[in-house]
Amino acid sequence: MEKRFEGHNVVVTGAAGGLGRGLAQGFGREGAHLILVDSAEARLKETAELLDKEGITSSTHGVNLAVEAEIKSFGAEILCLHERIDVLLNNAGIAYGEIHQPIETISQEKWLLYFSVNTLAPLFLGQALQPALAKASGVIINQTSSASFIPANAYGLTKQGLNAMTLGMAHTFGKDDIRVVAVAPGIMETPASKDSLPAETYARVQGMQLLKRHGTIQHIVDLSLFLASDAASFINCEIVSCDAGTTMRGWRY
Repeated sequence: MEKRFEGHNVVVTGAAGGLGRGLAQGFGREGAHLILVDSAEARLKETAELLDKEGITSSTHGVNLAVEAEIKSFGAEILCLHERIDVLLNNAGIAYGEIHQPIETISQEKWLLYFSVNTLAPLFLGQALQPALAKASGVIINQTSSASFIPANAYGLTKQGLNAMTLGMAHTFGKDDIRVVAVAPGIMETPASKDSLPAETYARVQGMQLLKRHGTIQHIVDLSLFLASDAASFINCEIVSCDAGTTMRGWRY
């Protein structure tokens, strides 16, 4: 069976677990070599070990995405190692905890951290890897959220910023034949969402879907594989929802 990403180099941020690990496995099973990025280096190595058991090659890189200098250093390292980067999956983000508190309770220091990781890091990563992405006529996929469409907290606001950043990046990187799109998941059955969201909140948000189905990591993996593939080569500058119709009925956290 032909593998869509045989011989391709794919960067996955936030690859230490959850959706990032799922994305790494999905692209690896399609033949890609994975470049795994996360600040949680011990769990990142666990991801690499799981991939290795499947015969999937990877490298691991501990990077604090809130620090521009670390992103630039990572980019320089990768450019020395790889002539081409075919896909950059900007999956990492701060999604749980204080970022969901009322916005008036959040300090400026925390606001700057949240925007640095959730909104600005995807741009800085794209810039750091731009020569290799251009060599491959690659694609950047930003992980946003349905919470971005009617933001009610800092998380939604940073993801709304990422939506705008995605459109800006598409214009910036288009001159190098690099596509930039974003995926906006709804409520998904990930370990983090199950552990971090109260059961009543999870049920209420899921109840806003037009389709009474359970969102899973695999739904996002499948969409990302399509958007990164040749079959989607004419899709650019788009925010693609994957939420069973949640955006049709609004989002309230």
